[in-house]
Amino acid sequence: MEDANSSSNANRYKISNPDVNVNLDNLQYDPPGANSYTISSLQNNGHKNSALSIASDPWAIGAVATAQDDQKSWDELTTREKQMRVLIGIAKGIGLLICLYFFVCSLDCLSLGFRVLGGRTTGDIFKESKFLENPIVGVMIGIMTTVLVQSSSTSTSIIVSMVAADFLEVHVAVPIIMGANIGTSITNTIVSLTQVGDRNQFRRAFAGATVHDMFNWLTVIVLLIIEVTTGYLEKVTGSIMDALVGDNSTSGGEIEILGVITKPFVNLIVQIDKKVLECWSNVNCTEHENSSLIKDNCAKSSKKSLELTYLPMDDFSKYDVYQDASSTAEPSAYEECNFLFAKLKWSDTLSGSIILLGSLLVLCLCLIMIVKILNSVLQGQIAVVIKKTLNAKVPYVPWITGYLALVVGAVMTFLVQSSSVFTSALTPLVGLGVLSVERVYPLTLGSNIGTTTTALIASMAAEGDSFKPSMQIALCHLIFNLTGIALFYPIPFMRFPIRMAKFLGDTTAKYRWFAIVYMVLMFIAMPALFMGLSFAGTPYVIAAAAIICGTFLFVSGVNLLREKRPSILPEFLKSWKWLPIWFRSLEPYDKIFSSFACCRKLKEKNQTHQPRVSTDGFEKVDLNNLNGNSTHGGNVNPAFVE
Repeated sequence: MEDANSSSNANRYKISNPDVNVNLDNLQYDPPGANSYTISSLQNNGHKNSALSIASDPWAIGAVATAQDDQKSWDELTTREKQMRVLIGIAKGIGLLICLYFFVCSLDCLSLGFRVLGGRTTGDIFKESKFLENPIVGVMIGIMTTVLVQSSSTSTSIIVSMVAADFLEVHVAVPIIMGANIGTSITNTIVSLTQVGDRNQFRRAFAGATVHDMFNWLTVIVLLIIEVTTGYLEKVTGSIMDALVGDNSTSGGEIEILGVITKPFVNLIVQIDKKVLECWSNVNCTEHENSSLIKDNCAKSSKKSLELTYLPMDDFSKYDVYQDASSTAEPSAYEECNFLFAKLKWSDTLSGSIILLGSLLVLCLCLIMIVKILNSVLQGQIAVVIKKTLNAKVPYVPWITGYLALVVGAVMTFLVQSSSVFTSALTPLVGLGVLSVERVYPLTLGSNIGTTTTALIASMAAEGDSFKPSMQIALCHLIFNLTGIALFYPIPFMRFPIRMAKFLGDTTAKYRWFAIVYMVLMFIAMPALFMGLSFAGTPYVIAAAAIICGTFLFVSGVNLLREKRPSILPEFLKSWKWLPIWFRSLEPYDKIFSSFACCRKLKEKNQTHQPRVSTDGFEKVDLNNLNGNSTHGGNVNPAFVE
């Protein structure tokens, strides 16, 4: 934390109670380096009981409190103490790596659990081709499919294979690809819930997770309209394929980097038969209609034999001659699989449910341990150095820093072959205040680019006439994300996802139940609503989309004008008080959710700010306990009253 006497305090702390004057020049650490400040100059203008009104900016990286590293310096340690410190440091490093390993494994198992549980539903969705003709429904199908399988890589690979098989046309598949981009962001939103216990950590973590959602939603809204009216993505990628490929074909395969480490462990638990999943998605395939998605037969070995045709020669020939030599391969021999769920012989529903719950439990435990280890490591000067390094800007050309972060995000996602793994690993760092939302934003955008390599690799596996359309839809995925970045990153004013994510972070910090409601509405209820409306007809789908988008744009526009140009608004739009409270505030819903024991405990935690008084009579304020609902002597802290 910066020196309290620095000039930056004027921007970091706000005084909103006019009855209390605080001399910030006398705001000091007590003791030096601690998490609390002593106000040594407090003038009360005749109001003895005025509450102290100093609040730290929860979004400022420098304002995030860190524990003081009160350990002895290295030179002051004895030999035994030095050995213990080194051993503890090594143990923490090993523990962190182990937790990260099982965290990634749990994400793989989470994805597999969703696939086993919802695989048949996913196949049924793709078989209903009449739904896919509506682009809005196509987006919602992409969202639901990716949520069900918990992997945009899987859903986009399925879409690519369906395009390659001539089951889907490119213009029909484009909206589904867009929806898959949205659906993949639910994973790091779930991960942010592990920091719900601390209000400010949850504020930052949820914002860091949902900045991905906001970017994807805004990009889809803009590009879906452009695509429907002009065919932008289809035409651009079609031109690229005509120029680069022509009528030639090629083939490719899979690239695995992180999977080489994690798959051996995950394969001991569960393996799925991808052929069954692809068959369920193909309306013409009935071979695996009654099969289980959990693999039951595994390849044991492959035997080869060599066939030779004997050609007799004249008697004076010294050697026998063999002609038309050819080799044939016998079908591979199979044996019963030995992984855990193959032996249990349970139904897909039961197996998927247990895998899902178990992986969620391991994921949460690993994240809790990661956060605790990072908290113990990120102390004192170490925290300062790490924060400055991760949030630093390139000297002389600071504007290029974000673009370097884009490249880092793309490369890291390519290496781990999963945007969910990469963005989920960033989420707790944002919650701890190590990374700012502004810095995680370009990393997330780069992750969106990196994840498109999966679809590109999948398209390379196609051959002949199917290669060109499959590669084209994979390029649509890439161009979609590049266009979104061009819209919402280069111009600082256009970085709406950051402001929207911070708004959601502030909302969830005050009403923590809102995080669950948000996920249910955005990833389940709304896609299901549009799927249901599609039965009634396309006009109903378009009308519902127009109402939702129109309401969002109207409210956002009015709020922006209130802030920038309130004078041009009519009197009744300068406030929402004319609306029923249920439409303009979450307070009524908060009362309902607060009636549940779990929500009430969360609300009460960190609710009360108890001041500590030093021997000289001055009040000490613990900055870690300042939050949106802090109170002082039973009164609401006026720093949070507008």
